[in-house]
Amino acid sequence: MPDHASESSVRPETPEPTGTSKPSRATESKPEGEPTERPESSEAPGMSEAPEFRDAVPSPPQVPAYAQQGRQPQPPNPWQSNRQTTGTLARLRPARPAAIRNATLWAAVATALLSALLLGDGLGPNLLIVAVPAALAAYFAAQAAGRRLRTWSAVWAVGGLALLAVPALRDAGWPTFLAVVSAVALGSLTLHGSRSWLGVFLGSVGLLSSVAGGLRWGMGGVRDRMTGSRGRWGVVFRSTVVAIGLLIVFGALFASADAAFADVLGNLIPDVSLGDAPWRIFLFAVGLVGALTAAYTAAAPVRWDDITIRAGKPRGRLEWALPLIVLNLLFAVFIAIQLTVLLGGYDKVMAETHLSYSAYARQGFWQLLWATLLTLLVIALALRWAPRGQSRDRTLVRTVLGALCLLTLVVVASALRRMGLYVDAYGLTRLRISVAAIELWLGVVLILIMAAGMFGARILPRAVAASAAATVLAFGLVSPDGLIAEQNVQRYRSRHTIDIDYLRGLSADAVPALDSLPEPLRSCALKEIQQTLRTSDAPWYATSWGEVRARDILEKRSANALVANCRGQGSEGGSGRNGVEGDDSYDPY
Repeated sequence: MPDHASESSVRPETPEPTGTSKPSRATESKPEGEPTERPESSEAPGMSEAPEFRDAVPSPPQVPAYAQQGRQPQPPNPWQSNRQTTGTLARLRPARPAAIRNATLWAAVATALLSALLLGDGLGPNLLIVAVPAALAAYFAAQAAGRRLRTWSAVWAVGGLALLAVPALRDAGWPTFLAVVSAVALGSLTLHGSRSWLGVFLGSVGLLSSVAGGLRWGMGGVRDRMTGSRGRWGVVFRSTVVAIGLLIVFGALFASADAAFADVLGNLIPDVSLGDAPWRIFLFAVGLVGALTAAYTAAAPVRWDDITIRAGKPRGRLEWALPLIVLNLLFAVFIAIQLTVLLGGYDKVMAETHLSYSAYARQGFWQLLWATLLTLLVIALALRWAPRGQSRDRTLVRTVLGALCLLTLVVVASALRRMGLYVDAYGLTRLRISVAAIELWLGVVLILIMAAGMFGARILPRAVAASAAATVLAFGLVSPDGLIAEQNVQRYRSRHTIDIDYLRGLSADAVPALDSLPEPLRSCALKEIQQTLRTSDAPWYATSWGEVRARDILEKRSANALVANCRGQGSEGGSGRNGVEGDDSYDPY
């Protein structure tokens, strides 16, 4: 014992580090180079050589980053693709609209009800009536999203409402169709607010991209309200049903008690029967989806202007300007010949070309119309590859393209002159007045391009779109059917030839002009229109002002029903369609 005590007191020992232990016999007996078994989780990366971690107790697995931040891992969705791609519309419409408001929902429901009740009998003032709650739905949604009404948006909105006045004023269907389509396009531009060329084009049809989103948005709002306040919505539903029931019962009693009240009530309330129930349901769905689409677009519009087209590579001055200068010289030579013809050289030209009067005028108009369209395409491509490095390049571009636009305007004037000569000879038709209006609009576009070259092209896309809408509006307001009838009546007074077979197919807008024809031409021209008006029982909201005016005229002096044979009426010395003998007796154009 003393020996051991003295030995331990005399021989000092180096203390071992805390937490270490001597290796076991099994470990000592392993051959050199064979790995020693250790728990995998007991060592941290980069710390395997630290002596204090060699024989420690295994630690629990490391906590993931999302668990350290207080987030729970989400299980994978088997129905969702692993590729995280962002669609074009999601990128252009990043803002998700807030929950739909009650005012927007009620305005959409009002639009649907008015569509089902008023649009099933035809078009007239009812389009304006239906457009009011749809516009209010869009306004409420835009207000909730914090959007403000800008100048161009106000221009588009006023223009769209003005275009919807065309069906209320004119009876003809073809200008009404153009006006309605243009009104929808302007309404889409009002909600999107685009300003670039591609943005204006896509913005005019951009409502189609919001149909599905608007429907989900509206249905989600209804579902949330039914879930959160079932009792309140039930009260509203029951109150509405009771109010409608009371109106039906007492309205029927008062109508049976007084004939005057029944007549007024019959004119005010739409005639809805079970036979046209599917059609009314379809109109209800169209009105509801349309109003929700407009409101959804107003709350979260697609930024079509963010789609950019890469500018073309600038060309050298000579490479760019030489083809256009040659084209300008060709236009100048053609215009010089046209000036000679316009100053009275038609007889010489027709003698040299061996063409008849109508063939020369008709063929020339169509060729010049295509020349105008192709010139606009050339101008667009030239601007894409125009040199734009220095101020001299910009001066060159303005000079060459300005001269081309000016020469093209003279070509437009020549084409309209040819159309005027042709109309004087063979009368005015729907096709002729339509293509003449298109040619006039192309001339306006050329003037806008010239103005953009002088003052800047910032508003050129919107100005061109506004000019197109203004042309459609003017075309509908001037009553093309009325102009056709008036021009043909004046031509009959001077040349005693008229195409009655064509004029009898016009709408009620032509009645005031046709009423001034002598008998039996007047009765032959008005007989079919009068029969159409007599068989029509459209209510006031589906009746245009042109139809009302035609009814008043025919009530005072109706067409003679005794006139049975109207073939050949109006032609002098011939039985052709246009009252003209020869090769040009029939001209479908």
